[in-house]
Amino acid sequence: MEIGKLLSEYGAITAILGLGVFGLMVVIDRVKTFYFTYSLNAKAFISKIDGFIKADNVEAAISHAAAHDKAPLGHVTKSVLLRADKDDDAIQQALDIALSESIPKVGKRMGYLTMVSNVATLIGLLGTIQGLIMSFEAVSFADPAQKQTLLSQGISTSMNTTAYGLAVAIPIMVIFAFLHAKQNQIMEDLMENSAKIIDMLAARNYHGFDAKDIYDSSFNAMPEKNVPKVTPPSNKVS
Repeated sequence: MEIGKLLSEYGAITAILGLGVFGLMVVIDRVKTFYFTYSLNAKAFISKIDGFIKADNVEAAISHAAAHDKAPLGHVTKSVLLRADKDDDAIQQALDIALSESIPKVGKRMGYLTMVSNVATLIGLLGTIQGLIMSFEAVSFADPAQKQTLLSQGISTSMNTTAYGLAVAIPIMVIFAFLHAKQNQIMEDLMENSAKIIDMLAARNYHGFDAKDIYDSSFNAMPEKNVPKVTPPSNKVS
């Protein structure tokens, strides 16, 4: 059976609309995730964590991070703080593991949107070709009395499938652009602030030089008047 008969106008439109519904579901899922589940004021969050760490209250910092564990930054921060009592290598390893868990979740399902847009456009193009084939067949082989009707049907099929395909593809691509920008923002906040957490923990374990920790406070230099005077040797040769 010919492709033109297998994929009728209604079949193409149904496939395009099915892709549109699937794309809409993905959009709703990503909007909910990016703007609600992952919603976190990174600056305020890091400022509060920094305050807890400077106060040497790591337990409170962990609790605050755990309250925002659904957000990638909160999850990474909690994982790092749980290793705060370990050495630098263990802390860095905890950071790497947490990032490897969080980064794929941020980009999850985003590829489906480009797929829906491209496939909807291609199905519309296939419907256009099908409509043109029907039109040429009408001109070449149809009964003269039916040529005009078949020609009109072919052109209608061509235009309708193209229109439906573009009507699905264009909004999906526009929405994808906004979601991709939000995804990049989440990733940038995650990478930047996770490095700050490591720096905070390193600063907590560093103590600067203080003279009073080296010298006894009761130490007083010998008064100059008690210092014996030493006469330099004479240069005269006896």
